[in-house]
Amino acid sequence: MPASVTPEQHRLLRSWLGPFMVVKDYSWPLQDTSVLHVSTPDGGSFIVKASTTSHHIRREIAALAPGLPGLHGSAPVLRQASVKAGILVTEFLPGTSVEGTAAEYQPGTYRQAGALLAKLHRPAGTSADYAKKLAYQTQLLIRSAEGLVAADVCARAEQELAGLKPGPVELVTSHGDYQPRNWLVDGGRIKVIDFGRADARPWVHDLVRLTHQQFLGRPALAEAFYSGLGKQPGSSDAGLWQLENLNQALGTVVWAHKIGDAAFEQSGVERLERILAG
Repeated sequence: MPASVTPEQHRLLRSWLGPFMVVKDYSWPLQDTSVLHVSTPDGGSFIVKASTTSHHIRREIAALAPGLPGLHGSAPVLRQASVKAGILVTEFLPGTSVEGTAAEYQPGTYRQAGALLAKLHRPAGTSADYAKKLAYQTQLLIRSAEGLVAADVCARAEQELAGLKPGPVELVTSHGDYQPRNWLVDGGRIKVIDFGRADARPWVHDLVRLTHQQFLGRPALAEAFYSGLGKQPGSSDAGLWQLENLNQALGTVVWAHKIGDAAFEQSGVERLERILAG
């Protein structure tokens, strides 16, 4: 077992699964989270996620605990979890990551992914202050981005933000990181994994990353995705859509700089400039 898995987490795993062996280690050190594919002598196959510091464990447990209606076989099934110990176990979901494969640029992938997102997005109430809080967080990000982004770009972001007048927002059960990195393809079927950023947010939140990555210069992929989803951002979503885009672009710049990922930081800068250019 990785050294990052604590004795208490290991004890819980043994109590839940009995004897087990690690098949593959998918851990990403930047998140301080162990992600393991494990198997048991009786043929069981599971994914284990463990961390003592990451809030993503708590979010994933909250997202998976009620089950995901309409996504049976296309999303993880939670078997065991402890918020206190920072560990969860899901049934292993067969498939290969879409990212980096031919499936990443096939319209059929995006039509399925859009349809899955439509099922994932269940009503989660109305918030009077979601957009106001997001605007405040975005203002703080602009300040943090000073020196990382050209002064005139920061000034334009300030001006753009000031022009947005956020009001009440309808929330859904969003994924939070919806992109090919978190999709699997299994015999042509698309599945979705990694709910560590799941939360109640507006539906457009889950469209931002795709818009600035796979959809750039590939209108057929965007068209297929929105066909599967059954809708796309329109004039009624314009203010919130712009706010979500600004927030995520600035968040990318600041976070990437913090961890020393220069290429990712530059992608955030380019995203911000693209948003401000309309």
